[in-house]
Amino acid sequence: MISKDSKIFIAGHKGMVGSAVWNTFEENGYSNLIGTSSKELDLRNQSSVENFFSANKPAVVIDAAARVGGIMANKTYPYQFLMDNMSIQNNLIASSLAYGCEKFIFLGSSCIYPKLAPQPLKESYLLTSALEPSNEAYALAKISGVKACEYIRTQFGKDYISLMPTNLYGERDNFDLETSHVLPAMITKFHEAKIKGNLPVILWGTGSPKREFLHVQDLAKAVLFSLENTLPDNLYNVGVGEDISILDLANLIQKIVGHQGEIIWDTDKPDGTPRKLLDVSKMKDLGWTAKIQLEEGIQSTYQWYLENVEDLKRVKIG
Repeated sequence: MISKDSKIFIAGHKGMVGSAVWNTFEENGYSNLIGTSSKELDLRNQSSVENFFSANKPAVVIDAAARVGGIMANKTYPYQFLMDNMSIQNNLIASSLAYGCEKFIFLGSSCIYPKLAPQPLKESYLLTSALEPSNEAYALAKISGVKACEYIRTQFGKDYISLMPTNLYGERDNFDLETSHVLPAMITKFHEAKIKGNLPVILWGTGSPKREFLHVQDLAKAVLFSLENTLPDNLYNVGVGEDISILDLANLIQKIVGHQGEIIWDTDKPDGTPRKLLDVSKMKDLGWTAKIQLEEGIQSTYQWYLENVEDLKRVKIG
C-alpha cells in the first residue's frame, strides 16, 4: 500500500519532468523521495542500477529519465536515441520487478503513435501503422517500454502503467537551438532576435502542422493522480485535447516575447507529422484534466527563461 512515507524513486529528477514531479509530490506531502544525478548513477549501466535497487528497494518508481530532443537531434543521432532510451528504461523496469517495486509509472511520448493515424490519437492506435521517420528511433524505444510494463502487468499482476504525454513545455525546459523542441526553440529564437534589434526569425517548415502542448506542471499532477489511484488499464494519453498550428504558435510566442521583426518560413525543412492530437478521454473519464491554458503557460515559461537565460548560456559554454 502506497503512503506518504513510501520510498519513491524519481529517475531523472533533475530534468524538466522529473523536477516538476518531485516538487508536486513534495507539495502533496510525500516525504521519502529519492533521486540520483547521472554522475552518481548511470541508468544505462545495468549492474549500477541493480546495485542501487538492491540498496534502496523503492516502493514506487517514476521513470522520467530519457534522452530527448527535437527533429534535428533525432535525425542526427538515431542510434543513441534508440539505445540510450532502451537501456535506461529496461534497467529501471527489470530492477523494479526484481526488487519488489509496488508501482511503476513509465513516461513516454505521443510520438509512439503512427504518423498518419486518425485524429485524435487513441491508445488503441498503437502499432497499427508506420511511425514518423524523423523520430522513429525514440518512438521505438518508448514503445518497447510501454510493452514491457504491459507484459509485467498481465504476467505478474503488478501495478505498472504508462503515461503518454503530448508535447511538453515549461520551467527547466531545454532551450538549446540544436537539441530543443519547437516551443522552447521558438522562445529562444524570438528572444535572441528581439535583443539584437528585432532581426528576422527563420522557422522550419510551412507552419501548417498542428501540435498539442501540455505544461509540465499539468503532467506532474497527472503522475500524482496515477500514483494515488489504481488505474484499470496499462496505457493512458496525457494532454489537453486541443491543438494549435505551428504558425499560430509562432505568432503567440512572438507576441509574448515582444519581438517586432519578420517571421520567415524555411519550407525546404521538414514539417514532421501533419497533426498529433491526443484523445484524452480515458484520463478525463477517471477524473483528471489539464488546467493550464497555453498562453498562460508560455508566459510563465518565458518568465523562467528570462530569469535563467544567463545561467543557460554559461552551461552551454561550459
